[in-house]
Amino acid sequence: MAGTFWAFVPAIVAIVLALITKQVYVSLFIGIFVGAMFYVGGNPINALGTLFAVMSEKVGANVPIIVFLVILGIFVVLMQKSGGAKAYGDWAQTKIKSKRGALGATAALGCLIFVDDYFNCLTVGSVMRPVTDKFRVSHSKLAYIIDATAAPVCIIAPISSWAAAVGSNLEGSDSIATFIKTIPFNVYAVLTIVMVFVLCYTKLDFGKMKKNEQIAEETGDLDAGETETAAENDASIISNPNGKVRHLVVPVITLILCCIGGMIYSGYFYNWDTGFYGTELQSGSVIEAFSNCDAGSSLAIGSTVALVIVSIYYMVTKVVNFKAITDSFTQGFKAMVPAILILTFAWTISGIMGAKGGYLDAQAFVQNNVEKIPATLQALFPAIFFALACGIAFATGTSWGTFGILVPIAVTFLGGSSTLAVLTVSACLGGAVFGDHVSPISDTTIMASTGAACNHIDHVKTQFPYAGIVAVIALISYVVAGYVATLGGVLCALIMWAVVAVLFVGTIFVIKYLEKKKA
Repeated sequence: MAGTFWAFVPAIVAIVLALITKQVYVSLFIGIFVGAMFYVGGNPINALGTLFAVMSEKVGANVPIIVFLVILGIFVVLMQKSGGAKAYGDWAQTKIKSKRGALGATAALGCLIFVDDYFNCLTVGSVMRPVTDKFRVSHSKLAYIIDATAAPVCIIAPISSWAAAVGSNLEGSDSIATFIKTIPFNVYAVLTIVMVFVLCYTKLDFGKMKKNEQIAEETGDLDAGETETAAENDASIISNPNGKVRHLVVPVITLILCCIGGMIYSGYFYNWDTGFYGTELQSGSVIEAFSNCDAGSSLAIGSTVALVIVSIYYMVTKVVNFKAITDSFTQGFKAMVPAILILTFAWTISGIMGAKGGYLDAQAFVQNNVEKIPATLQALFPAIFFALACGIAFATGTSWGTFGILVPIAVTFLGGSSTLAVLTVSACLGGAVFGDHVSPISDTTIMASTGAACNHIDHVKTQFPYAGIVAVIALISYVVAGYVATLGGVLCALIMWAVVAVLFVGTIFVIKYLEKKKA
């Protein structure tokens, strides 16, 4: 069954079961087991052995990410103990006078933290949740804003872990330059960010999201009855009543700077051939260092250094003592256990499917079928690759794995410099972000649920219509852009965005009309 459509069945099983039962852990495990059964030919004992072998590989390869998540959990606990989180919430309440302001501030912070999507999701959630809670913003709405300003922002930021991942799939010394050329054509990412701010300003909601917001406004139930959340607050954490806003701001800034520093360090000293850090300084600019960095290790290194600095800062300022800091280690880990468990299953199902080759080898199936697309359809390549990327990323839960499959194929077909090639690469990136954005088994989606303390499946259901609208508009724009690509990059971009603007404004008016009519 390797290299066939059967490679996608494990993800289909997991997603369908998760949506029906709302039991994410069990659904993911069953999906993994189904994939393992396919791989070993139906022997359940051998399937279990394969399942745990794949899990060991994936967890082992992602230990730095797990370390980073645990440290972020420790940071959240420390900021609560210092009283900084409460002080910031009290301060923000005096400065932010409305629900619209709270939503806008959350979206703005999400756009400012562009270094990495994991870091974005958990930092924005922990910092802004106390503020949005006071204005009765449902956790599903907060999760959507976090998710929509995580990957979409990172994929258009030249200095980010995502830019590094994309650059590694673009051959040649001008990989970062090629990545920058894709930014104006990445309709899904840019329009998603625009839509977030439009929704924050207009407070226009529809579907289940509107129902959740109404429940939050009227009853104060921010989870709309969905009590099984991705992360639970530890009631045993006692805040220092003398905490100041700086006890939140200084740790967050320290964490950001140290993570950026970790990426630069990693880019200069990490040896991709051996997989280890060395003493020899690699040549190149700071941007090239970001391109060459190992994102997981960078974040683990940066967050570890930041934790040491912040712990010393808290002890010197006498807001958290040494014992409370060490107690935070287990409390922070405990807070991240649900996210780590889901991520472990998500990584494992991606591994058994072979999103990057191996086992059921979904990668080979995609490559073999994409190569059958006739050259006469080249004008539709951007739209075709966008749709393929959406489906693959949704099924596998990995955007990096998706554009890792499709970008090299697109470059091989079209070369790397023509407007059509840049359009197609951009479509791969945008489609991968959409699939990752709405997939129940995506690590970024899981992190957004965790950061907002939102029920994971509720987050998936409420944000899908919002993301789906943007994806449809992007798909139409790629159809148009493919046929005008011969006019050159600038003119093609102008026509493309004119189409996007008309469709987006028209869609907003239609939604307003339908909601008004329904009311």
